[in-house]
Amino acid sequence: MSDNPYSTAVLAWYESNARDLPWRTPDASPWSVLVSEIMLQQTPVVRVLPAWEAWMERWPTPAHLAKEPSGEAVRMWNRLGYPRRALRLHACAVAITEEHDGQVPDDHATLLSLPGIGAYTAAAVASFAYGQRHAVLDTNVRRVLARAETGIEYPPKTQTKAETALAKSLLPPTASVAARWAVAVMELGALVCTARSPRCADCPIAGQCAWKLAGKPAYDGPPRRGQTYAGTDRQVRGKLLAVLRDSPGPVVKDALDAVWDDHVQRERALDALVSDGLVDPLDDGRYALPG
Repeated sequence: MSDNPYSTAVLAWYESNARDLPWRTPDASPWSVLVSEIMLQQTPVVRVLPAWEAWMERWPTPAHLAKEPSGEAVRMWNRLGYPRRALRLHACAVAITEEHDGQVPDDHATLLSLPGIGAYTAAAVASFAYGQRHAVLDTNVRRVLARAETGIEYPPKTQTKAETALAKSLLPPTASVAARWAVAVMELGALVCTARSPRCADCPIAGQCAWKLAGKPAYDGPPRRGQTYAGTDRQVRGKLLAVLRDSPGPVVKDALDAVWDDHVQRERALDALVSDGLVDPLDDGRYALPG
């Protein structure tokens, strides 16, 4: 028996309320799960879905992607944001193809050894692609557990050992059930126990939630600042990359200079793109996506 007091209610809720997403289907490949997990980092499902579908149509296996230059992954990433994720996916595809016979590893430690794969992604792929028993802690799960168990509105800014221990303690003992629990509590956080407007009336564990039972005390931790975009280096980087993505070949510097008036900020953003491996400066003074 599990010590998890929430699993029965959350699993039943998930059965009736889970979104129909293609990377959750029984025939979804481990590669498709890995692609979805990288894309879903810091990006909502509504934006990821069309990008994921286009990506999987073009590169249905790691070997398909590994054959192409990393710049094509950056181009295909389009406007999902945080484009270094495209480079990580390409590097993963190369490693999987060359070192693992083109198959996404089913071993958690081996997944962790892939380029750019951290603890969360390794646990998610092992759980969702292979039905294994791992604590999968994304922002949504951390928020649900903080409220239900700890009685606070928001989890700490940085994940703590205590959170990991709590998540592990709540894992159902059967691997397949634990994997189902992992995605179910994540979905609960995405759809019901949301950051700004939690729908407690629709929550299957509202009667057990420490935060709700305490009267939903307001968050009193360090200030939570939302991310800004307009006017930031991130916006400039996005505009510069858009020029390169939309061009069939290298572009002259003037084409990049035209997208942003602030010379200092523009050059800083361009230097960062080059440093991150997202842009290649060519010997003739032009710029291109990485080859």
